[in-house]
Amino acid sequence: MKALRHAAVLALVSITAGCAMKPYDLQSASEGSALKPAVIQTAQFNIQTLQPEKVEGGFLRVYIEGDGRAWISSRTPSDDPTPMKSMMAEFALKDEAGAAYMARPCQFTPSASCSETYWTDGRFSPEIVKAHSEALDALKAKYGIRGFELVGYSGGAAVALLLAAQRTDVVGVQTIAGNVDHTAWTAVKGIAPLEKSLNPSSFAKQLAIVPQRHFIGSDDKVVPGEVLYRYTLMVQPACSETVEVKADHYAGFEQSWKRQKDRDYGC
Repeated sequence: MKALRHAAVLALVSITAGCAMKPYDLQSASEGSALKPAVIQTAQFNIQTLQPEKVEGGFLRVYIEGDGRAWISSRTPSDDPTPMKSMMAEFALKDEAGAAYMARPCQFTPSASCSETYWTDGRFSPEIVKAHSEALDALKAKYGIRGFELVGYSGGAAVALLLAAQRTDVVGVQTIAGNVDHTAWTAVKGIAPLEKSLNPSSFAKQLAIVPQRHFIGSDDKVVPGEVLYRYTLMVQPACSETVEVKADHYAGFEQSWKRQKDRDYGC
């Protein structure tokens, strides 16, 4: 009897672990919402999105996913960076003003060009930024967009800033638990540098004029507040606000985001 109970516990643990490893289900999450799953084909990658039926006013807020399940251990890269959970998709789905969600290349939908470098040391490579920019161009053409506000979570924050540095139609950037300076981040964490990636702080002149708001978690051990401090020191943005929230890297931002996401940047 004891052996049977032990076997049952092991089976339950196995089932629970299996469920926990399932990729986030965009289709199910978006059912009944104003956003629908759609894949944008860029020159090199397919990019999974959630898109609205229409956009009012010519401006669109785009939520950009984090790095997802980039690693399965400290030494082993994942073979699929699709996230298990998605704060950005959930925020986009609940955004009353209307928004879109954009996953990172190789998440949710495969591309022939996908390889682990694009979610490890090359996660912010020129190819990745180019693909996101092409996806924004596709949204711009589809909806007649005049300007974007970009919202990036974790590594998606770096992508948002790199896009803002290279485009003329980004009216503001908000980051949540953002890896806004990967050189500072790898130094603080004592890990290998992301040698194939662009770094937002290298575009100080372009980003200094971009309105921005950064939400950081006081308990965030993944991307400590020092990363934002070093980014701000390098870029010295003319219009920037930091919002410290009682949160870790994965949770705790919901209420603060809901209250403050639509406030003017105050520039």
